[in-house]
Amino acid sequence: MGQVGTGTLKNDLSRFWHAIRGKEDPFLHVGANNDRSKKSNDDWVWALQDIDFSVDEGEVLGIIGRNGAGKSTLLKILSKITAPTRGEIEVNGRIASLLEVGTGFHPDLTGRENIYLNGALLGMRKIEIKSKLDSIIDFSGVEGYIDTPVKRYSSGMKMRLGFAVAAFLEPDILIVDEVLAVGDAEFQKKCLGKIKNVSSEEGRTVLFVSHNLGAVKNLTTRCIMLEHGKLVSEGAPGEVIEEYLKLTTLPENTFLEQKRLNEFWGKEILLNSITPLFSGGLSFFHFGEDLLFEIGFTVKHILNQSLRFGCTITTLDQKAISSMMTNHLLDTSSHGQQMHKLRIKNLKLFPGSYKLSISIGLGNFQDSRKEYDVVRDALIFSVENLTESGNAVYNWISGYGNVMHEDVSLEINLF
Repeated sequence: MGQVGTGTLKNDLSRFWHAIRGKEDPFLHVGANNDRSKKSNDDWVWALQDIDFSVDEGEVLGIIGRNGAGKSTLLKILSKITAPTRGEIEVNGRIASLLEVGTGFHPDLTGRENIYLNGALLGMRKIEIKSKLDSIIDFSGVEGYIDTPVKRYSSGMKMRLGFAVAAFLEPDILIVDEVLAVGDAEFQKKCLGKIKNVSSEEGRTVLFVSHNLGAVKNLTTRCIMLEHGKLVSEGAPGEVIEEYLKLTTLPENTFLEQKRLNEFWGKEILLNSITPLFSGGLSFFHFGEDLLFEIGFTVKHILNQSLRFGCTITTLDQKAISSMMTNHLLDTSSHGQQMHKLRIKNLKLFPGSYKLSISIGLGNFQDSRKEYDVVRDALIFSVENLTESGNAVYNWISGYGNVMHEDVSLEINLF
C-alpha cells in the first residue's frame, strides 16, 4: 500500500543482498486482507492468498470476480510477469499472454513493422511471422492502414492488430484478460469465435478473464471466482456465475445500511431487497423474455396515498439503456413490510450484463420528500440469447440504438 520501497538506500541494499543469496526479504510484512472498498491501516496486503488450482490440457478456465479481486494479478503471475511472494507455479507448455493488447507497439513504425516487432516480443520467429503475415492482416481488418504508422490508429484499430498477432501465436496455453472491451461488436464476435476455435478444434488450453458473463458461460468448461484475493468458488460455469450474481446483489442489510444520496430518502418508505427471478432457476434472463424481479420494501406509516415504482437499466459502464415507471399505482392503506413482483415487458436486451437501479415513491415523485426511496445500482443481472433448440449462441448487434421500443412497459404483480 502506498509507495514502493523500504524508504532508505541502506534497507534497499540489504533487501537486494538477501535476494541474491536466496534468502527471505527481511522487510517483507504482508498480512492484511485485500479489500479495496475498506480503508486499512496496514502497509502491506495480500493481493492473492491461498490460491490453489490446476488446469488440464485443452480445458477452458473462466476466471471471474469483481474489480480488485485479484484476477489480473493472478494472470500476471501465471504469465511470469510478476513473481509470487511465496508458493510456486508449474507450467507445462508455451504460454501466450494477452493481458494488454498492443504491448510493445512503436508509434512511429507501421502496422506491418509492428506485427514483426510484437510477434518477436511474444516469442515468434521471423520465418513464423512471415508465413502468417497475410492471415494476421486479414483477421485484424486494418489492411487499408497496414503501412501507416500506428500513431495514427484509433485505440480500436491498435487492439485489433494486437489481438490478431497474439491469435496466430499458436501457444499451448493462451491467457486472455478483459482486452476485448475496446473492440466493436463485430470484432468481439470474431475474437470470441477464435478463442473458441483455439480450445475446441486445436485442443489448446485457455484461461479467460471477462466481465461478460455470457461469454464466460458459453466459452468455458470450468470457472473459478476470486473475492478479496481469495479463491471462493470453483465448478461448473453456470453455478459459479450464479454465486457471483448473488455476491454482486445488495443483500437486505446492505440496503438498510446504504447511505442515501438525499437526507429525505428512506425516511417513510424504505427499499429492503431486490432479487431477480430467472426463468427455470437459471442464472440468466433470456433474450426476449420479460424481466422479473422481487422487490421488498417497508411502509413505516399509513400514507393513504398510492405508490409507484421506477427503475433505470444501464450497462456496466453506466451507459443508459432505459428508464421507466409503473403505470398502475400501489395501494398503501396498510403499513409494514411488503413484497411485490416487478415485471419489465418487451424490453429486448442484447446478451450481456446490466445494472438495475430501483426507486419507490408517491405519485410522480415530485410532490413527496420523505415518502421516497432510491437505491442506485442495486442489482447486476445478465441476459443471454438462445436458439429455438435452447442452445446458447452469440447474436451481437452493434450499439444499443434498437433497444428502445414504444411498447416497453413496467407493471407490478401483487402476491
